[in-house]
Amino acid sequence: MRLSLKRLYRILALILPLISAVPVYAVGLNNLNESVIKDSTDIALLITYVVLALGVSFLCSIAEAVLLSVTPSYIEGQKEKRPGRAALLKRLKLDHLDRALAAILTLNTTAHTVGAIGAGAKAAVIFGSTWFGVFSAVMTIMILFLSEIVPKTIGATYWSKLVGPMALFVNALIVILYPIVWISERLTKYISRGKDVHIFSRDEFIAMASVGVETGQIHSKESRMIQNLLRFESLNVADIMTPRTVILALAEDIKIIDSLKKITQNPFSRIPLYRSNIDDITGFVLKDDVLIFTAQKRGDEKLKTLRREIIAIPMSVSLTALLERFLNDRQHIAIVVNEYGETSGLVTLEDLIETIMGMEIMDETDDVEDMRALARKQWIKRSKAMGLDADILDRNRPESENSPHPRH
Repeated sequence: MRLSLKRLYRILALILPLISAVPVYAVGLNNLNESVIKDSTDIALLITYVVLALGVSFLCSIAEAVLLSVTPSYIEGQKEKRPGRAALLKRLKLDHLDRALAAILTLNTTAHTVGAIGAGAKAAVIFGSTWFGVFSAVMTIMILFLSEIVPKTIGATYWSKLVGPMALFVNALIVILYPIVWISERLTKYISRGKDVHIFSRDEFIAMASVGVETGQIHSKESRMIQNLLRFESLNVADIMTPRTVILALAEDIKIIDSLKKITQNPFSRIPLYRSNIDDITGFVLKDDVLIFTAQKRGDEKLKTLRREIIAIPMSVSLTALLERFLNDRQHIAIVVNEYGETSGLVTLEDLIETIMGMEIMDETDDVEDMRALARKQWIKRSKAMGLDADILDRNRPESENSPHPRH
């Protein structure tokens, strides 16, 4: 809900008369005699102390709430619209937050202390000891609501409307109270030395994405993508690869026409080629090339005629590095090898996209049977989505682990 300035003015117009009415209300409670009522100077000073104490504290509390509510993303967004404001907010919130808070709290504490001493002294003269306790209780309640709860609620709720004037106010406070601010800054740096303070951690961003779904600010799919992107760097190729036991690979020496049936039954456009076994991957062929050669009556040629180079990557490579490699080399497929150079699996650009979009990811602690079952489950799901017969998987599965298997 956006704040109109008229609404804010109405709130302040209701609060300020209450501040002024506190001592007058307390005066009425005491059935003051005529001599006390005539002492207008003491009453005026009492009202002045109360109004100044609560008013200054009200302003400081709003400034503190606004400053703490400003987000780094808001500051970044203001760089083009209002570069001056963005620079000031960056200095106050991101670079020297301790200075700003020290200035605000110094003025706020001073207002409370001076106000309490001055108002207490005048209240004792005006009311005497009989009603002084009542005045103190009323004053405490007013301080609680009018210098803490109400202003901080306003500041936290409507910070985007108040951030401009509050930033100028806090900046002026830092200049005026600089000696005290300087001492406070040195003290806080001494206490927090060696501590690396982050504005937001990776886990906090992930939690914010979940909260965004609960509050209706973002869609569940968007939240899932954000969380997957934040976890992207912590995953490696082994977490998303298709294991070797369910890879469809063809011998490079077979004729194109002999491979046509398996290739057309396979929904994927790139099929790895091997020389002697699946541990000796030499490249891959495009389904389109196979179909074109078949249409050109060149089906008697060997598959290696159409062979294209394929990159090999270790299992430990991060997904971020793999994505960068794919983009730089303009590749869509890679063979995953273990420390002995044996084929462990296959990974594609599609796998990376599925990871970002929220597909199920194999955990590195899963055993071979679990990975095989998961890969087969994904194959069946894709086959149904493409309108294919999922039983093709079982009909084409060889018995030997080193033989080619469907799916990549």
